[in-house]
Amino acid sequence: MVENASWFETDEERDELFPDAALPDELVGYRGRAACQIAGITYRQLDYWARTDLVGPSIRLAEGSGSQRLYSFKDILVLKIVKRLLDAGVSLHNIRIAVDHLRSRGVRDLAGVTLFSDGTTVYECTSAEDVVDLLRGGQGVFGIAVSGAMREISGTISDFPAERADGSDESAADEDELSRRRRTRQPESS
Repeated sequence: MVENASWFETDEERDELFPDAALPDELVGYRGRAACQIAGITYRQLDYWARTDLVGPSIRLAEGSGSQRLYSFKDILVLKIVKRLLDAGVSLHNIRIAVDHLRSRGVRDLAGVTLFSDGTTVYECTSAEDVVDLLRGGQGVFGIAVSGAMREISGTISDFPAERADGSDESAADEDELSRRRRTRQPESS
C-alpha cells in the first residue's frame, strides 16, 4: 500500500460529498437484498462474502432462523469496491488485504482514497503525488475512486428502505419537529 496523505485540500471539499448530511448514522442499515441491489452483486456473493468474513454486516449479524443481516453504508461501499476489484481480475487474497485496510478508515476518510491495481496488487493512493509516484513506476492499470462509488451509492440508497438496529422507526428519526407536533395534535379517527 502507498503512504497516506490527504486527497482533499479542505474539510469543505470532503463535506461536499455529503452536503445534506445524508450519510446514515451507525445504527441505520439495509437488509441483504437491498445491499445486493445497491452494490450491484448477487445474493449468493453477499452470503459467501459474509460467511468467509470478506465483507460482513457491521450493524447486525444473522443469528438463527428468520434473523436478517443489516449492512451499513460503509459495508455497502466496500461490497461495491470488492465487486469492482473482482471484475478487474484481482485475486481474492489481495482483495482481502485491501478490504482490511479500508475497514480501518471512517467513511469520510474513504472519500479521499483511490485504489489502483495492476491486476495483481492493489495500491492505495490518497494524494495526487501518490498517483504520480505509482504511475512513474510503470504500475497501476486501472483505478477506483472511492468517492465515485460513494456518489453512486448515495444516489440510489435513498430508494431502499432503511432499518434502525435499535428497533426504532427510521421514518420517525427523519421527521422534523414541526411534523411531529402536527402528528401529535391530529385527533385519531375511531
